[in-house]
Amino acid sequence: MNKLDDLMELAGLSGETTTPLPEVVVPAMAYVPYQQPGKQYSTDTAIENGTLFPVLNKPFLCGKEAKG
Repeated sequence: MNKLDDLMELAGLSGETTTPLPEVVVPAMAYVPYQQPGKQYSTDTAIENGTLFPVLNKPFLCGKEAKG
């Protein structure tokens, strides 16, 4: 079995003749701006949050609302 077959089985489409994935995929072009100098966390806070920059602190909340 290959990865596509695994994905199809997970999607409940095993044995189907069609696929939810496109036959031909076009490569994406990403734009990533340079990090601008700005506010930085202290070492302890940076380690706790997994980033030195507050602007990059995007916690995964699993659908819950942020505190505060």
